[in-house]
Amino acid sequence: MTNVRLPDSPNTSATAGSREGYELACLSNCSCNAYSHNDSGYFVWHGGLLNLQEQYNQSDTGTLYLCLAASELQSSESHKKRMVAHISVGVIVPAVVVCLFIIGGLGWKRERRRAIQNSKVVQNSLVSFMYDELRMATKNFSEKLGGGGFGSVFKGLLPGSIDIAVKKLEGLLQGEKQFRAEVSTLGAIQHVNLMRLIGFCSQGTKKYQIAIGIARRLAYLHEQCRDNIIHCDIKPENILLDAALVPKVADFGLAKLVRRNFSEVLTTIRGSRGYMAPKWISSMAITTKVDVYSCGMMLFEIISGKRNLIYKGESSFKFFPLVATNKLLIGDVKIKLARPKARG
Repeated sequence: MTNVRLPDSPNTSATAGSREGYELACLSNCSCNAYSHNDSGYFVWHGGLLNLQEQYNQSDTGTLYLCLAASELQSSESHKKRMVAHISVGVIVPAVVVCLFIIGGLGWKRERRRAIQNSKVVQNSLVSFMYDELRMATKNFSEKLGGGGFGSVFKGLLPGSIDIAVKKLEGLLQGEKQFRAEVSTLGAIQHVNLMRLIGFCSQGTKKYQIAIGIARRLAYLHEQCRDNIIHCDIKPENILLDAALVPKVADFGLAKLVRRNFSEVLTTIRGSRGYMAPKWISSMAITTKVDVYSCGMMLFEIISGKRNLIYKGESSFKFFPLVATNKLLIGDVKIKLARPKARG
């Protein structure tokens, strides 16, 4: 400690000797607390350091050397390290959180802009939007502007600060071709007093599109081939989906070729439990309707999200189509059967 007024009543004082000698003497004595030197000589203290003060008058000050235990020095160093660690964590963690929020926000905006830019432009400069694009533009259809008999209108914002109004149609029974024809006609109408149509969305629900795709592929096998092809084992495990969720019929190991306008009696039962048509058991002539029956059983699973056979034990199970039939009879289908997603 420099520039301090030395404590009162030193235990040892001398005018001769070296600083190294007094330092060694103090360090070898367990009761020595401090030693010092100035122009007057050398001093050693074994008791309390009384009246120790910081002085700015250089002529009346000295340098005081304190003798500390090794444990006290280690405690001081560890305390400093802990303080540095706490300060570092307190600064770095908030900075990382802020950076993550900024990166996430920029990524969301970039994906939103890319989704809109990737929209397909059709005739009359109309844009075919994806449903997720409109959902993002309207913030999940949160701000409703109005509604009518054919749907509700929601406020949205496209990249580039373009305000839009999105009408979500409900209860329309028209086909895809008729809908696109009407949209094309409306897109060609431009007037200063009319709201301009800039695009549309004709994307159905994923489950519906998958079910329609499966039915179309079965129709091709049953009607458009030279010989009718009966798959004989239609079930979810034999329906594959590509990256765009387009269904592909697979596993033709049990398939059977049947000439048109003919049916055939097969001696070997083919198919999987829970999807087999009653004709397989009754030894009746097999037609393409066995695939239609299996597809219908699979539609139960697509709609409800439940497997047809729910096993309760080694020999006990519940057949879900029978449960659906009972629900239909009591009018409880919509509430109890609808599920947001299927379970494998």
